Order: sequence, then C-alpha cells, then structure tokens
Amino acid sequence: MAQNPAINTLRSPLGRVRGLGSARGGTHHWFMQRVTSVALLPLTIWFAVAAATTLRGASYEDAAMWVQQPWNAVLLLALVGATFHHVAAGLQVVIEDYSKTEAGKLVGILLVKAICWLATIASALAVLRVAI
Repeated sequence: MAQNPAINTLRSPLGRVRGLGSARGGTHHWFMQRVTSVALLPLTIWFAVAAATTLRGASYEDAAMWVQQPWNAVLLLALVGATFHHVAAGLQVVIEDYSKTEAGKLVGILLVKAICWLATIASALAVLRVAI
C-alpha cells in the first residue's frame, strides 16, 4: 500500500503549495521586531537625556519651543511610530502564544492593533500640533 506523501511532511497544506514550509511564515514579523528594537534604543536614550537635561523643570512654553525644533519633532514622531509598532508586534506574539481559541486570537490581535493605531495617531497629532 502506497503512503500519502502529504502525511509524512511537517509542512502545512498552504506551505506545501507556496513552497515556504513552516519556518518562513513569521520571518518578517520577527525581523520587524528586531528593527524596531534597534531603532528604539538610540531614540529612547535621546529622549531620556533630553527629558533629564533640557526639559526638566521647563515651562510649557519652553517645552513647546523644544518640540518646535525640526529635528526634535522628527525624532519624536519616529519614537512614537517605532514604539507603538513594537508594542503591537510584541503583544501580537503574546496573544498568538497564549490564546486558546482562534476567535480569541483574532479579537485580541485586532483590538491591540486598533488601540496601537489610535494611540499612534493621537500621539503624532499631539506632536504635530505643538510643532507646527
């Protein structure tokens, strides 16, 4: 009796059709987490140093003038975008790993992405409102 070759493989049916296998599905997600973490390192250090030195004890007007400087506004927007992208990617992994049902995964991931998108837009608008 001949064996079915599809039974003796570890690839999913979609992976067999695409020829990708099981290891190629999350490569982009994994890579983007590393890219955002590398980007966040200097951005977070820059912001922490700026907050500790320039912004400590500053009035609202002084802080607004600091945000109005073009490089500060650009770096703040990069910090906001990278932070919320990294948070969404990390929480997606947690939800995928610990959610027991597919519906729970879907709802959790969509909820996290929606909250992160809204927080990104609100933060970016706040920076732009002060900067412009």
